[in-house]
Amino acid sequence: MNERRQYGRFSFPFSVRLETITTNGTKVLDLVTKDISASGAFIPTPTTFPEGTRFNLELTYPDNNIQGFKTVKSLNGCIGSLIRLTDHGIAIQFDNECQLETFKIL
Repeated sequence: MNERRQYGRFSFPFSVRLETITTNGTKVLDLVTKDISASGAFIPTPTTFPEGTRFNLELTYPDNNIQGFKTVKSLNGCIGSLIRLTDHGIAIQFDNECQLETFKIL
């Protein structure tokens, strides 16, 4: 199987506040990422959402010097869409303006 990802993916448990963006009000969940890249994240969740659901993500982390990451702070306030739902969680693709070109291995 060919790898289609444009950016490297890091397995790191960032705390994330996930807020749905809908006309029916908001739903807020405090979760933890399974993995993350410059263009998206996979987040285990006990809740299901329809494909295309829009989210605002607020990521938090314990230290500015996390080994393997650079400029992670700019992920705060990122908006993205659900692109895949599995039995284990959801894959969210960040909007283009949220993609981090500087998200690199140190």
